[in-house]
Amino acid sequence: MGAGFRSRRPSPPTKTAAEVDELIRRMRGEQDKGVNYRERSLKLNGWICAHCAREFELPTLHLLTVHHKDGNHNNNPADGSNWENLCSYCHDDEHGRGLLGDYLSDRKPRG
Repeated sequence: MGAGFRSRRPSPPTKTAAEVDELIRRMRGEQDKGVNYRERSLKLNGWICAHCAREFELPTLHLLTVHHKDGNHNNNPADGSNWENLCSYCHDDEHGRGLLGDYLSDRKPRG
């Protein structure tokens, strides 16, 4: 393969500036919907772990996570019905229970 190599793949069609702007707007909108679910869950459910009831303050808030009840991180309804705030310890325990249960019942692991 020398200097004369050319790809056989066709070049992608060029987009107009308006098409590019619309694509960026759409991508940002989709990103905003999914990325802010933690902030929305904290506002809806408060800064407290749903399992152990530990309360959090700003310096330790990073230890409070959002657990998706159905396991689907893309399922983020605006009403927060698929979320529960769990401290990192309870969150690990929640996911570990499923793995342990699968192991003990000799099933394939979930997800």
